[in-house]
Amino acid sequence: MQNVSQTSQPALVEYLLRLGDNALILGQRHAEWCGHAPALEEEMGLLNVGLDLFGQARHWLGYAAELISAEGGQGEVDADHLAFRRDAQDFRNLLIVEQPNDDFAVTLGRQFLFDAWHYHLLTGLVDAKDPRVAEIAAKSLKEATYHLRRSAEWVRRLGDGTEESHARMQRAIELLWRFTGELTEFDAVDEAMREAGIAPDPEALTASWRATVEQVLDEATLARPPFDAWMYRGGKQGHHTEHLGFLLAEMQALPRAYPDATVW
Repeated sequence: MQNVSQTSQPALVEYLLRLGDNALILGQRHAEWCGHAPALEEEMGLLNVGLDLFGQARHWLGYAAELISAEGGQGEVDADHLAFRRDAQDFRNLLIVEQPNDDFAVTLGRQFLFDAWHYHLLTGLVDAKDPRVAEIAAKSLKEATYHLRRSAEWVRRLGDGTEESHARMQRAIELLWRFTGELTEFDAVDEAMREAGIAPDPEALTASWRATVEQVLDEATLARPPFDAWMYRGGKQGHHTEHLGFLLAEMQALPRAYPDATVW
């Protein structure tokens, strides 16, 4: 690992797991739309976003696996091991990304609330002192820019569309809002990464996310719930909703059933 002190290394591994798990779990949610989207074009769009997220997850988890393997104690691990051999309590993703798809409005509302945060986070990570983090962030930012543009446009279209589409998108925002607290909640891991010159300033990230959300919801004629509303938290520390367990049971079924299979 370059340009990060040994004392910061455990925090970096934790931080990488968070980044990778966010992308992996949200990508899996998008994959669930295969064969179920309201239109063929939108099915392709959702799956393409999911594939982008899987690619990002592979990079973040791959880096985390290298550091874990170098530390010793857990043997050799790789990105596949981290994706398919961990239990729910070992995942560090945000609660919002594991929430069920429900309907098209909820899926796009969830994506937008995440994208508005993810875009600004990656923008900050591009300047990370760790070259590997900066490189992965730069590649991911190109995709996240498109993701945000796409999800924001859908929020506007549904919010400022028909009476039915407006009601569905308003319901989606209200349903998902209770899980947005983690996006702007920062703990010791985040602080360690900021001090190491990797993570962006928490206050700046919070301000950017809120500004983007306020602007798009206003343009979509949607009411924004209060930022200081009561929120669910704990995903970054491994405390998840029941939905993650069901998602992992399906996602990990094949590797768990045939743990030693390497050639298909």
